[in-house]
Amino acid sequence: MKRLDDFENRRESLKGLSDQQLHQRFWQLSQQLVDPLIDLAKSHTTPSIERSVLLRMGASSIEASTIVGYAIANGVIGSGVGHCIVKVKNHYQLSVRQSIERCMDESFFIENFKPGGVLNESV
Repeated sequence: MKRLDDFENRRESLKGLSDQQLHQRFWQLSQQLVDPLIDLAKSHTTPSIERSVLLRMGASSIEASTIVGYAIANGVIGSGVGHCIVKVKNHYQLSVRQSIERCMDESFFIENFKPGGVLNESV
């Protein structure tokens, strides 16, 4: 049975390459595949990812879900909810735990992260 692919034609461009050149070509092509994924990860997030970040910062599951909900409602989830917690921490000179507790207060979160809010300017 004869192969009906173009392997031999595609192989011609690689035939004269050394092992080192093949190795470099492999990593060059791999980087081309991965670059769009890296760009996407830098500019996109999900509620699940943001909850996970908060859990690693010490928030409980309920706290994480609540704060992510506030971030979605106020349009700041794209900045990263962990970033919001750090902004509160630095601005009010609190611990991470205290910042999480403050952000559990919906009115506090809205006041600070609404458009024009004190912490929304550089989020």
